[in-house]
Amino acid sequence: MRPADVVRFAWVSLRGYPARTALMGLAMAIGVAAVVILTALGDGARRYVVKQFSSLGTNLLIVFPGRSETAGATPGMFIGQTPRDLTLDDALALTRSRAVRRVAPLSVGSAQVSFGGRSREAPVVGSTADWLAIRNMQIAQGSFLPPGDPRAASPVCVIGATVRDELFGSASAVGQFVRIGNRRFRVGGILVSQGQHLGFNTDEMVIVPVAAAQAMFNTNTLLRILIEARSREELEAAKRDVTAILQARHEGELDVTVVTQDAVLATFDRVLGALTLAVAGIAAISLAVAGILIMNVMLIAVSQRTREIGLLKAVGATPAQIRLLFFAEAVLLSCLGAMAGLAAGFAGNSLIVRVYPVLPAAAPAWAVAAALVTAVATGVLFSIMPARRAARLDPVAALSRR
Repeated sequence: MRPADVVRFAWVSLRGYPARTALMGLAMAIGVAAVVILTALGDGARRYVVKQFSSLGTNLLIVFPGRSETAGATPGMFIGQTPRDLTLDDALALTRSRAVRRVAPLSVGSAQVSFGGRSREAPVVGSTADWLAIRNMQIAQGSFLPPGDPRAASPVCVIGATVRDELFGSASAVGQFVRIGNRRFRVGGILVSQGQHLGFNTDEMVIVPVAAAQAMFNTNTLLRILIEARSREELEAAKRDVTAILQARHEGELDVTVVTQDAVLATFDRVLGALTLAVAGIAAISLAVAGILIMNVMLIAVSQRTREIGLLKAVGATPAQIRLLFFAEAVLLSCLGAMAGLAAGFAGNSLIVRVYPVLPAAAPAWAVAAALVTAVATGVLFSIMPARRAARLDPVAALSRR
């Protein structure tokens, strides 16, 4: 029996039972579509995080208060209690390292921002003039925080695009005075609209000198310190210097965590990569369910097609050829279902990108290939029992429907 005859016979058999074929194909298509869509979401989330961190710039170090022995989160980020907090003097001391180019201390809080009769709650970030270059941010109008002694609480601020629109409308904001909390600040500049970035919406942000933020929130501590090394080659040297300087300032105790941008990216990449594999595995379970459905329906089909199988054996078909015919049906059905599932998966992927344009959702090639291979392998695997049962039928009994 030629391969073309096998495929033609399998196609005629599937067309002979359209409802059954459609249901089995639908089950397979749902499994493949689930794999494509879920892996697209997982891989899209991973690439989104990588893009967000990459936009911070290169050669970046981040100092957190509290000591973490792993590459994970630091205790001070969650419980708010560490052996010793970071201070502005700690940040200034780091500039002594020859491997360090810029240092940006961060103090973060929230306050009411008002102008005239308009007001809104906004996140307030206290930092220095170097934060603009470290974060790769741009100014749309005016200028950023003035350079100089970070201990000086200059009454100047920089506002995001949304804050400007809500407080000033179409009027000019640069040079105007706004009230942040119980203090007055002159608007020195307006940030270029960037939207969400690492959990912060920069368009809704207000930036003030770090000393002014500490006075506003009645604290002398820092949330973290951002450091830019002079070059990628000096990144490890900068990390060693920062660790040594802070340990010496903290009475010989290493109670801070210094991480590189690459380490943070690698951690997120591992976590989100494992998550993508996990959701792909969960989605693949539906392919196993579809395979069980194929096996059950084909077992029923064997009893319904006994005359057909008996006739094939009567004209000389061997048991191996009977098994091949059933395998061909399973492969053809799986391929049709897989193709329909791919089409549905890519359509769902396109819908996700339209609804959430910031998420670069796209199914990786390995997931598409794995879904196709798993669908076909599942169809063949679960057709073994029906094929063997059909091949063992006695032709005389089959023709007499006994």
